[in-house]
Order: sequence, then C-alpha cells, then structure tokens
Amino acid sequence: MPKYLNTNSSLILYNQLINSEYFVDKSGIIRTINKRIKTITKYICITKPRRFGKTSLLNMLGAYYCKAYDSKSIFDNLEISQNKDYTAHLNHYNVINMCLSHLSDLGNTYNDYIGLIKDSLKRDIAESYPELQSTVFNSVTDMLAATNDEFIFIIDEWDYIFSHNLYPENQSDFLEFLRDLLKDRPYVALAYMTGVLPIKRYSTSSALNMFQEYTMMNDPSFEKYFGFTEEEVEALCRQQTTLSMEEINEWYNGYQTRDGHRLYNPRSVVCALEDGICQSYWTTTGRMDEVLFFLKYNIGEVREDAIKMVNHMPVRIEIRKEYTAGQESPATKKEIYAAMIIYGLLSYSDDELRIPNKELMIEFENALEDDDFGYVAELVRNSGAVLDATIARQGETVASYLHNIHNSELPILKYNDENSLSCVVTLAYLSARNKYNVEREEKSGKGFADFIFYPKRRNLPGIIIELKADSSPEAAIFQIKNKEYSEKLRKKKVGSILAVGINYNSRKKEHQCLIEELL
Repeated sequence: MPKYLNTNSSLILYNQLINSEYFVDKSGIIRTINKRIKTITKYICITKPRRFGKTSLLNMLGAYYCKAYDSKSIFDNLEISQNKDYTAHLNHYNVINMCLSHLSDLGNTYNDYIGLIKDSLKRDIAESYPELQSTVFNSVTDMLAATNDEFIFIIDEWDYIFSHNLYPENQSDFLEFLRDLLKDRPYVALAYMTGVLPIKRYSTSSALNMFQEYTMMNDPSFEKYFGFTEEEVEALCRQQTTLSMEEINEWYNGYQTRDGHRLYNPRSVVCALEDGICQSYWTTTGRMDEVLFFLKYNIGEVREDAIKMVNHMPVRIEIRKEYTAGQESPATKKEIYAAMIIYGLLSYSDDELRIPNKELMIEFENALEDDDFGYVAELVRNSGAVLDATIARQGETVASYLHNIHNSELPILKYNDENSLSCVVTLAYLSARNKYNVEREEKSGKGFADFIFYPKRRNLPGIIIELKADSSPEAAIFQIKNKEYSEKLRKKKVGSILAVGINYNSRKKEHQCLIEELL
C-alpha cells in the first residue's frame, strides 16, 4: 500500500469533510491553482495558523488531481465545476501527497526522519513503476526522473521540524533536500506546500526561493480560502437556530483580507455551531500556540501594549519583516509581534495590531495573570475584590483600588491620554469576565456606555460603568439614567442593575466612585 504516491487518503478525508453538517465549499481555489500548473509559477507555499483549514484544502486538491480514482461525482456539485477548465485537470495527475510531521518508529534522529521520507518515496515509485525495480538509483530525484512522468507534489506541515525545534543542526540539510527534490525538475507539474511558518531566507535568497509565498501578512491571491468569510458564516448560521450571527461574530471574527473583508477562525466557528455554544476552542497544539509563550520573551517591552489591546485599543506599529522557519527566538517588540501574527494570535492591518476576537481575548487575559507580569498580575488577581466591592455598593473601596492601580509603575496608567482611565478600569475588573460578558463602548439606549457587564448567572446584577474626568460621579450616574444605558440589560430581563459612576479629579489626583441600584 503506497504511503505518498497516488494514495486514496485525500479522497477519504475530503469525503468525510463534505459529509459534515457544516461544510463550506472552498473549491474555487482550484481555478487559480490550475493556472499555475506547468508554468514557472507552479511553486506555491501557503503558510497560515493552525485551525485555518490548510489540511482540508490540501485533501481537496489531492482528491481533485489524483489519477488513481474517479472523484468527478464529488466535484460536480462544487463551485469549481462551473469553471470551463474544470475537467481538464480532474483526476489527471500522479500525486505525491506528503505530510512531513510523521516521525520514524525506528528512532528519533534526523537520519531516521529523512530516511523514512526517502525510503517511502522510493518504495512507492518502485511499486507504481515495476520496470524500475531492477535499477539502482542514487537518489529519489533520479528515480522520479526515470519515470518520464509528471507529478503534482502536495506537502503538508513542511515546517514541522522548525516549528517543533527538531534537528536544528540538520535544518539546512532538510531545506536542501526539498530544493533538490523540487527545484528545476521537469517531473514537477505543481508543488503546493503548506505550513505555519514562512520560509527562512538567507541574505536575499533561500534554498527554496523558487516558491512564491502567501502568509498572514502578505497574501493577495488565496487569503479568502483560509478562514470563513462573513457570507459563509452567515450561511452556516442559517442552518441552525441556537447561535446568532452576532454571537459568532463577537467570538471568532477578527481577521481580514487586504480589501477589508472579514475572516473568521473556521475550526472555532464549526465547533461552536456543533456544540450550540460560543466558547474558546483555541486549543494549543504546542508551546508556540500560546500567547504567554511569546509575551515572555520581553514582557517589559510588550506589557503596556498588552494592556492596551486587552482594553480593545489598537497598537500602532510598522512591521515589515516576517517571522520565519529557523529564525532565532524573537527578542524585540517587532519580532515578538511578527511571530504572533504568523501564529494567528494577533491580527494586523493598516499598521495596527489588535487582539482578533473574544476567543483570543481570553488567552491574553489569562496571560496577564502570570507572575512574570509582576505588578500587573497582582492587580489582576485582586480584581475579584473590586467586583465584590462593586456588587456590595462600596464606592469608596472601589475608588481606593483604582487609586492604587493608577499609582502603579506603568506609565500607561498615569492618565497621559483619554484612554488611560479606561485601561485602569479594565485591569480593575479583569476577573469579572469569568462571571460577566463585558462590553466596552456598548451602544444602548440613547448613546454609548463606557462599560456594560452582562451577567452569566441569574443571581448577579447587571453593571453599567460610566467614566468622567474632572467632573463628578453624580454626573456619570445622571448620564447613565438620562441616556437610558440600562435598555439592553432590561431587554435581557436582568434582575437588578447597578449604575457605577467613576470620576478622576486631576487637580487633587483622587478617584471618586458612586454606586446606585437602578429602579
């Protein structure tokens, strides 16, 4: 049974995907890829975060191109069937489909790893071309050339040994193996490669410089096929009645194409629709999928930015150099953010960094509790007491907590701009997110409330917070009442609602807090 050449694994796996309840047709990408076959642009490397549909599309391509079976009945019902060149490439090629995350059972050295790949390729070729079995070949490339056939290479997790930091002393040898296998070989009709990390370039070139790369930071051709578009998510939402489009948008939106169209995390959307509940499905598959892993490289430099982004404030920064396979650990702010963009932990557009959505906001909030964040972690751990004091309507206690945060070591909390007080309040109430859905600048009634806390449990009060500077907490409470900020909470039939007015007196450098129950 072949391991790589003309296997039926892609057909089986893609059939399973099509038969899933929440299937999205991404076959339109085939139209673009078909144009690259047997041209100088036949080398495609697409790197996206995990859970963004790379392997699903790879299985689709294998099922479409492979000549070992007939998959016309599958694709006749998909978007690609409407293309005039649909059948010209359907089941027309020998396909070598390799997942490079498979390790050898014989041992854990680089020779074991690369030996498994080479031996499996040679065995598959010999099985498909019996006339070559009596000939001794020095390399896989010589054996492929001797077939006098053309092949489509589909390679998944090309960067596995880089992202898992395996065989660092042999990583250059591995790149040379891929270069020798693919570059300038007449038997290559198409090479389609996917992974998380872009290809590392040495000076102005790399061993794999024949590939045109499409990344999270630069993908003008394929970006809409990785992640769900808003139209696709709306169509999925119409298949059920449990979750609204608004809920899905809040939790899993946050990425976008170059022309501004929204993109959603596909795995999380499907999991939420299947389970009937929005929650975090961001499961870490390795240390580099964790927010805290990257922030720890230089917490001192990124700490204030993390606080801003948790407060839904974008961070303006120009990032032009991408984080790549084999690169040394990030040290500077730009290097850390470049890595986090590649892994999907941050979104980046128009020179602004953001936490993409609620799902990843939870990961950032959890990161702030780590001891390496020093005083910030202490503030976060104390935030439960702030919530308790608020519910108990102890305004002076809340004001004293705010005063302590304001007097912290962090310049961002010194009220140098209009958002600083909001950052203080965000830290003060961070743990409240375990019991509340907290919305900032929420439209309600006749205006926008600074914060609205929607309780997750019936025995908790709803909370509305309005901030003032050089005014009074009474003025803040009056605004809450006058502009009817409680409207949304009342529509949700929240039992009791607390109005919290917070004022900072810049002359006295004092905080004041007044808490009233709205009738």
